[in-house]
Amino acid sequence: MEKTNTQNRSLRGSIAGIVGIIVNILLAAGKIVVGSIFGLVSVVADGLNNLTDCASSIVSIVSFKLSSKPADKEHPYGHERIEYICSLSVAFLVLLVAFDTAREAIAKIITPENTVFSYWIIAVLGASIFAKLGLFLYYRAVAGKINSSILRASATDSLMDCVSTSVALVSFIISILSGFSVDGYAGVLVALFIAWSAIGILREIFSSLIGKAPDSEMLDDIRERIISYPGVLGVHDLSVYSYGPNKFFASVHIEVSSSVDVLVSHELVDEIERDFFENTNIVLTGHLDPIETDNDLVNELRMRVEQIVKGIDPAFSIHDFRMVTGERRTNVLFDIAIPFDATLSKEEIKGRVTAALLEIDARYCPIITVENAV
Repeated sequence: MEKTNTQNRSLRGSIAGIVGIIVNILLAAGKIVVGSIFGLVSVVADGLNNLTDCASSIVSIVSFKLSSKPADKEHPYGHERIEYICSLSVAFLVLLVAFDTAREAIAKIITPENTVFSYWIIAVLGASIFAKLGLFLYYRAVAGKINSSILRASATDSLMDCVSTSVALVSFIISILSGFSVDGYAGVLVALFIAWSAIGILREIFSSLIGKAPDSEMLDDIRERIISYPGVLGVHDLSVYSYGPNKFFASVHIEVSSSVDVLVSHELVDEIERDFFENTNIVLTGHLDPIETDNDLVNELRMRVEQIVKGIDPAFSIHDFRMVTGERRTNVLFDIAIPFDATLSKEEIKGRVTAALLEIDARYCPIITVENAV
């Protein structure tokens, strides 16, 4: 969650892209030459897949350059989402190779050819497996450090390349030992691996574009950072919105004692917002939420309501609890936060809590809002 240097991130991502281009050009050249000489469609297909990986690396370099542009009038939230768009182009390139590989492999199944043994084939495929495994580990490490979706896509693609190349190598050995050409069948299997890799990338990027939930570690870090300030009693209604891999906007309700001067509490919220802006990748907006801490009746009922809610499901929580006392009835107002995978409906939860409150005192008039929370 610590603030990321945009220029340093762009440089590290671009270096990773250059490394990918060099490795994939060498692998593509070796596979296409050897595969063409010995008539192995699975090897040639694997080489063509490496060429698309070169294109993917070029796309990633362009992506880092464009996404590092600062915010402007037309794009006030920056340009980091360009990385998601570029990641989509990588996935579509991989899908194109999968389709072409399947087409050639099916043709090879229909018209099989004898497999000729060569140590060159074993050497090229063996080197490719180790090189792609190295790229996978390298991409994954850099992606983790700079939180890059396009490098994660490249890492996934490299891992799938390890699998597909291993299939090509095993099929070659089987063909030599059995005398039966399984090259075409291996080519189909390689195509399926490549397509599965592309689909995985697409699912991840579409989820990011739609607006997937932030990871629990980020949410915990935000809560802990806010709670660490003296005077903060609690937080709720935390929402985080992503405008790129390292550009986030968040809103949160910050609970403070109602007995503290409102100007003092407001200054506290301002300090928290400034801390996030200067030291993290999150632009935080805090909502001041005063709560009663010196009213014994309110505190006691709040604790009882919390026990009731937790008794339904330990994952549930309450906030914004307050009481408005009248001559004939007392309004009890609060929100219940529930996870999206809660088994009970909101109406069922509201009904059970309302019934429990009325058993405590029939004069209570529960006004309950049940909401989903991440």
